[in-house]
Amino acid sequence: MGRILILAILTISCIVSCNTPKIIENNKNRVMIHTPIKYDGVESLLKLMTLDEKIGQMNQYSGFWNATGPSPKDGDAAIKYKNLRSGLVGSMLNVRGVKEIKEIQKIAVEETRLGIPLLFGFDVIHGYKTIAPIPIAESASWDMEAIKLSSKIAAKEAAASGLNWTFAPMVDISRDARWGRVMEGAGEDPYLGSKVAVARVKGFQGDDLSDPLTIAACAKHFAGYGFAEAGREYNTTVISGDILHNIVLPPFKACVDAGVATFMNGFNQLNGIPVTGHKQLQRKILKGQWGFEGVMVSDWGSIGEMKVHGFAANEKEAGLKAIIAGSDMDMESYVYEKHLKTLVKEGQVDIELINDAARRILNLKHELGLFKDPYKYCNEERESNVIGSDEILLAIRDMARKSVVLLKNENAGLPIKANKTVAVIGPLVSEKNSPLGSWRIAAKDHTAISVEEGLSQYTDIDWTFLQGVQLTTESTNFVLETKINEVDKTGIQQAVDKAKEVDQVIMVLGEHGYQSGEARSRTKLDLPGLQQELLEAVHAVNPNIVLIIMSGRPLDLSWADENIPTIVQAWQLGTESGNALADIIMGEYNPSGKLPMSFPRSVGQMPLYYNHQSTGRPTQDANPDLVFWSHYIDEKNTALYPFGHGESYTNFEYSNLKVTNTGTGFTATIDLTNTGDVAGEEVTQLYIRDVSASLARPVKELKGFEKNMLKPSESKTITFVLTDKELGFFDNEGNYHVEDGKFDIMVGGSSEKVMNVSVERKTKMLE
Repeated sequence: MGRILILAILTISCIVSCNTPKIIENNKNRVMIHTPIKYDGVESLLKLMTLDEKIGQMNQYSGFWNATGPSPKDGDAAIKYKNLRSGLVGSMLNVRGVKEIKEIQKIAVEETRLGIPLLFGFDVIHGYKTIAPIPIAESASWDMEAIKLSSKIAAKEAAASGLNWTFAPMVDISRDARWGRVMEGAGEDPYLGSKVAVARVKGFQGDDLSDPLTIAACAKHFAGYGFAEAGREYNTTVISGDILHNIVLPPFKACVDAGVATFMNGFNQLNGIPVTGHKQLQRKILKGQWGFEGVMVSDWGSIGEMKVHGFAANEKEAGLKAIIAGSDMDMESYVYEKHLKTLVKEGQVDIELINDAARRILNLKHELGLFKDPYKYCNEERESNVIGSDEILLAIRDMARKSVVLLKNENAGLPIKANKTVAVIGPLVSEKNSPLGSWRIAAKDHTAISVEEGLSQYTDIDWTFLQGVQLTTESTNFVLETKINEVDKTGIQQAVDKAKEVDQVIMVLGEHGYQSGEARSRTKLDLPGLQQELLEAVHAVNPNIVLIIMSGRPLDLSWADENIPTIVQAWQLGTESGNALADIIMGEYNPSGKLPMSFPRSVGQMPLYYNHQSTGRPTQDANPDLVFWSHYIDEKNTALYPFGHGESYTNFEYSNLKVTNTGTGFTATIDLTNTGDVAGEEVTQLYIRDVSASLARPVKELKGFEKNMLKPSESKTITFVLTDKELGFFDNEGNYHVEDGKFDIMVGGSSEKVMNVSVERKTKMLE
């Protein structure tokens, strides 16, 4: 059902249901007031609202006091409390738990003139209390149903805790692993990114936003945040029209098509204009060309930050530019509440812009069912029954297993065979906090299952668990810099001595969970601290090593690739981390993940991505001594592990690629066979190259994939259909082109391991 039709039905139904109930009762801190004013749906309500009340709907506060305690009496908190009771707040964030939310919702519903309920938002990024793998890890599963289920579980727990809005998914495409927020996205490719974005939106929102166990999703950050220069957080972005329309915008458009309820702009400039004040992005493209009818919220304080960018002389001008550009709600900069009324009175802002923003916010509240029942998310029994259930833990464990990528497995280092002596060494072996990753602010610290706990369940192995070196020197915190141990080598010698004695070594190394995420940019992509020294010391006495890498981004694993036979990219897998990894290490689960981002040979390759342009000199001249081609003099151009790469405990063979010309497009078929001894899943990937186009196209672009489970010796013929949607591209102005000419169709198990057929599209000859 279309969004417009849904809103029409809701508006009609609200003739009966939108008279918000108020309960008159005594309270130590406040007195309930008057009976509600009656109104017939959103348009009727808008007519009753004062300008102040409309602007109030556009105002979002972060939690500023313990709502179950006494009300604030002085300072900023008292001012916010007064505005809340006066109906001048439309939304709150960072308030969670049924008791807290219910108390604040009571103020909005039972004490304000119109009784308009509040939205309650929170960063539910990869789980609420039960933490799933970080988003880039889930994207490595290439399993859209599993990702959808993970987001559904997160929504279920968050909604049971009183929330009705998440600031996720982040759908920024990024090609630079230095940027800490790659952990929050789906990697470097717009096709995969779009599929993941849709899965997350549908998981959060379900089929009906009025369902009390779904929440509104938010596509962010619109747009270009993932292209921050030098991978440095909050930095400016400079993006050509080609890259904007073909790489950056497709996942956002996919979210609109999937019915996402809200959007968030961002902290970055785009080609000199802060996106919070970018009229072309918000008014022309999003709300105009794409027909988005939902709410655009600013990022934290980003309206006021336009002054710091040098785009506005003062807060008032920042507010003017933000509302004209299309920012509907002000998150924690207080600019709208201070200046919008004056801007309207002065004639600088058309009242219809205010009406449009307020209408969008009120419509969302209708879709969530808040006017019918403002307390629908405030059920304490539901809260206690839903969170952390066995069903949820099993699903999150399965998601974690699917997220793991086997980078290499020489000499069958995995799975571990029974009756061995194994030393498990590394600062993350017994760690219960870091595996939760970043952006898990509702979770209780130190609640992840550690690798030690997961492996200890297997009693037929003689395990020894050692830290080796300490990773951090102080306790870690979401808002503080993570202090890394660069000096204390205590434990290395003990690890070396034990490694000499055992049959096999498992090393669990990587980043701390708080070394990625917002404001966690890095100029180095190596193993932090003393971990590389530990790894080399152990390798010197026992090279039979399985290396488990926990990180929130691709790392430079060049030394490990040359020296370590088995490497597993484990990301940060969340609550069930240790159990999921134990399943894989012991062979209970055959890894099937594929990389959503390329892994570099050197940080100097950043930004690094598979779908690059050819350049005019892509390869060496016939004379290998000449230097005049596009390359580094000290490193290869290629990724260490390319986009789409991932191995298995079995082997897959591709054969018999055939491409049929349908006139306007192509049908490609290929045979996939499991030639190994165990069952396994394989992600078959299809890439194209438009060989000669009016705008130079990348050397390859992902345009299809399919994940299949095959038993040993089982074969399957896989079919892909390529239409105008897959074969075309946008020009620098955003116009879509589908052109005749030669295409390379490539199918295989990664972006590099493909079979290739060249075909030609000739629609003009058919006319």
